[in-house]
Amino acid sequence: MKLYVVPAAPNPTKVMLYVAEREALGATMNIEQVRVNTLKGEQNAPEHLARNPFGAIPVLEFEDGRYLIESLSIIYHLEALFPEDNLQGTDLLEAALMRDMERVIELRLANPLGRYVHAVNSPLGLKPDPEEAAKIEAGLPRALDYVETLLADGRDLLAGHRVSVADCTLQSALQFARFGKVDVLGDHPGIRAWDDRYRARSAAQAVLKF
Repeated sequence: MKLYVVPAAPNPTKVMLYVAEREALGATMNIEQVRVNTLKGEQNAPEHLARNPFGAIPVLEFEDGRYLIESLSIIYHLEALFPEDNLQGTDLLEAALMRDMERVIELRLANPLGRYVHAVNSPLGLKPDPEEAAKIEAGLPRALDYVETLLADGRDLLAGHRVSVADCTLQSALQFARFGKVDVLGDHPGIRAWDDRYRARSAAQAVLKF
């Protein structure tokens, strides 16, 4: 399998962190990671559009020429393909709760944060949009409070003391914010402490660039 990625972008980073975490737990995935240089527009080259007609990343390519083009589809396929020591657990309710937490963090925090970075200081050079930034900023505290509450019991990671896909999702968003020189964490010491802890992990050290 080949995984097409680019450093710093949230969705590729999420999958790269997931792969690194699984490998740290002992999984042998044999996934070749191929960098697509978005600054040079390689995501819009014909060969990449043949993999993903939307010109987005990541993409997981199979040996038979088929592709997965959504980050969570890639992650959950790998969870099923390599079930031992996966990041969702084997209990159905536990897995559902962990997926629910990841969805809340991505939809309520990570995705808006990505749009906020582009509205304030876009790494792609997009024109600043103060009105859009203010609208997004007004909605972020509730999502940040949700994460802060999760961490209030002293847990090391978002799901407790074991790493989860939610950790990968949140860290990929925070790295993108660092890349765009944006800090929205405010008075959320639990998230800041989690960020320090997570970035010290071997998987994070292997993947994160910012």
